[in-house]
Order: sequence, then C-alpha cells, then structure tokens
Amino acid sequence: MAGNKMKVDQITSMDEDFAKWYTDICKKAELIEYTSVKGCMVIRPYGYAIWENIQKELDSRFKKTGHENVCMPMFIPESLLQKEKDHVEGFAPEVAWVTHGGTEPLEERLCVRPTSETLFCEHYKNIVHSYRDLPKLYNQWVSVVRWEKTTRPFLRSREFLWQEGHTIHATAEEAIEETEKMLNVYADFCEDVLAMPVVKGKKTESDKFAGAVSTYAIEALMHDGKALQAGTSHYFGDGFAKAFDIQFSDKDNKKAYPHQTSWGVTTRLIGAIIMTHGDNNGLVLPPAVAPIQVVVVPIAAHKEGVVEKATKVCETIKQLGFRAKIDDSDNSPGWKFAEYEMKGVPLRLEIGPRDIENNACVLVTRHDGEKEVVSLDDLATKIDEKLKAVHDGIYKKALENRENRTYACTTMDEIKEVLAKNGDGFVKAMWCESEECEDKVKEITGVGSRCIPFTDEKISDKCVCCGKPAKKLVYWGKAY
Repeated sequence: MAGNKMKVDQITSMDEDFAKWYTDICKKAELIEYTSVKGCMVIRPYGYAIWENIQKELDSRFKKTGHENVCMPMFIPESLLQKEKDHVEGFAPEVAWVTHGGTEPLEERLCVRPTSETLFCEHYKNIVHSYRDLPKLYNQWVSVVRWEKTTRPFLRSREFLWQEGHTIHATAEEAIEETEKMLNVYADFCEDVLAMPVVKGKKTESDKFAGAVSTYAIEALMHDGKALQAGTSHYFGDGFAKAFDIQFSDKDNKKAYPHQTSWGVTTRLIGAIIMTHGDNNGLVLPPAVAPIQVVVVPIAAHKEGVVEKATKVCETIKQLGFRAKIDDSDNSPGWKFAEYEMKGVPLRLEIGPRDIENNACVLVTRHDGEKEVVSLDDLATKIDEKLKAVHDGIYKKALENRENRTYACTTMDEIKEVLAKNGDGFVKAMWCESEECEDKVKEITGVGSRCIPFTDEKISDKCVCCGKPAKKLVYWGKAY
C-alpha cells in the first residue's frame, strides 16, 4: 500500500545542531512553510491551531481582568510616529514604509505598524476628556511588521502575529498596578498552560522598551541554555500623554495627564514551546494548546470491526470534551506512531482486536513513552489524568533544565569558566547599575542582562564587573 512506502523524515539531533533541529521541526511537524518574501512565513493549519489555542486561553484571561478587544489601523502617518522622539528612534531601523498608493506617490509616508502606541494615543486624545472616561483597558490581536535583518521561524520574522494591550489610567499608581498585573497574567499563563517556567523581572534602563519609563519581562530558558523573552509589560508614565497632548479633567476639575501601559506576547511563544519541550523525535506539546490532545490509532485495522470500534472510541473522547482525531489511513501503525510523535500529540490511544475483546485500549504518553492498558469504561478519568501527567512531566523537566543551567557567579572570570565548562544558561550575578559595567559584562563574557528579578536574593556585595558596591542581582544570558 502507498502508506507502507512512506517514511517519517528524520530530524537533526538537537545535540548535533540545535538550530537545524529547530528548523527541521518547524518544517516537518508542518508548522510553517517559507515564502517568496524573505523573512516571512506561512503558518500552516497545525501551527496556526496552536496559536488559536494560545489566543483563546489568553483572551479569556484578558477579558476576566476587564479588557476589551479593539482593532487599530495597519498604517501610521510619519508625522504621528514622530511625535514621541524616543519611541520613533527605537523603531526607526525596523520600520517598513509605504510611499505609493497605486501609481501615485503619497503626500506623506505611511509606516506599516511595528507597534501601535501612537495610534492608541491619537484615539485616546479623541475619547478621553474626564476622569469618568478612565481607565480604558484595551487589547488587540493583529500582525505587525519589523524589518529584521536575521530571521528565524516564529522567533524573529518580518511579519508576525501578536496581541498588544494598551491601557490608560488617571494615576501612576493605577498604571503601575496594571503593568505588574499583566506581567503576572503572562507568567501564570506560561507556567499553567504552556508548562514553561519563567523568571519575572524588570529590564535594565538600557534594555527597556523605547519610550517606556520601565519595562517588565518574563524570561524563559530554552533546552540549549539560551534565554528567550516570552512576554513584556511596559509602564509609560505620562510621557506619551504629554507628547500627544492627552489631558483630562480630574475630580477637582483640574487638567491632568493620564498614565499609560502596553504589554504583549507574540507567535514566538510557539518557538518557545518547541525549544523548551521538544526532543529528537519532534514536538512535545503542552496539552492545553495541542490541536490534537489524543490521537486514536487502530491496530490491525484490516480486521473486521477494528476501525468501527476505534471510530466510536474517538467520538466518545470528543464528547468528553477532549480534542481527538482518528488516523484510519492505510499507513502502518509504526508510521503513524512516528508521525504523531513528530507533531507532539500528548496522548496516543492504540486499540486492536485483543483490546476490543477485553473492552480496553493502550494509552501512551508522548513525553516519556509510558504505556498503560486501561478499560474503555475509565477513559474519561484516565485521559484527564494522563494529560495532567504530561503537563506536570514536561514542566518538571523544563524546570530541572533551568535549575541545572543557572549559575551564581561573583567575578567575570568565574562567568567565563562556568559557561566554558557547562555550556550556556542563566548567570546570576550582582551589578552596580552602571550601563558601562552592563556593556562590559556582555563584551567580555558574551552574556547580556536579561532582567532584574523580583527577589531580594543577594550573592555578593560587589558588582561582578567593577567590584564597587552592588545594588541589584541580575539574570544574564545569551538570548534569542
């Protein structure tokens, strides 16, 4: 049969070439396809289904915290973008410009949205007049364009999907509370849904978002020891409001400038899932965002009644509320096993003639390959237990990887020695808050600042670079 001639393509070992392993999975798990536009990708149905599940989970959390979805235009007039100097300077190298409408040159260049702060500010100016109009808690799900020089699927592409939250408040206290609240929403989502442990912290002054007073971030550690910024939340103060002349009448009927925030995550979360949980057989998906949570594979499908029973079992699983699929194609069971391992399906259900006789099936968990024979009468309980076990198992593995690759260092020589001996990872080291020292650490050791964690941990009294009194502990690392 045709299926017997087909084989699941091999992927490069992650220990041999991690970057190649990553792109192999993106392609062979049918997540993306390249296009004729350099730096842009097609997100294929399986990859997009993962994003839809991420979107659904996050959107629900946003709405529970009082946020509403809106949609801003794709284009930003150059004059509007120029209103906030620091902001435009930060994005200038990545901006794509529209100069013609059809064959006619435009009177003013239009920027293709790299982010939407300026558009929201223009809108706020039109709708915010009184303290009674505040706060505005908005979010939008859109694509943005940033003209990256070096691209990689999901991690860095010229056009990508994201959500960007934008809120405006009467006081600094309310805006800061919002900034921290949304960072916690992201952190909880990553750990509870994506099974991905993160470090919460504040970015250094040199690494904060263009135009922000402060930037908070969640940092995750990938399997290869490199860091990935999984989400950010920014407090803008009243800087944007002043630049765009947004004022409101407060409770004392005095004019005041409101305070703003923005926060976002992107499709790079799919890249984070791949590099946090994947293995040499392909994807390992967290059950909460897996397009298929259970794949049903008939064994000895040519025998009478097997496919019919497997189909009935699959329908039962769907009725129980799980995302399930039956593969009743003429490919061999071995081919199917490899195919759905490549796609990271959390749970495989095998059922053949002997199982049917015993009113049973075999459940196999993707992350560890463990098999268990279970009664068909217990499917609801067992599938729920197994999916929770997958989540807990891959979270534990990712956390162990982070803990084993987190090194406390007190000198730059120690940083270099630890990384040379153990490979990349998080380095915890003290810092004096000097940008010169921050730059020097990266120049000499190769690791840059990732965040200042929200902890009181102190491993030394001295800056790892200059030896002067230290003020903050910093997580350092190489980053995607």
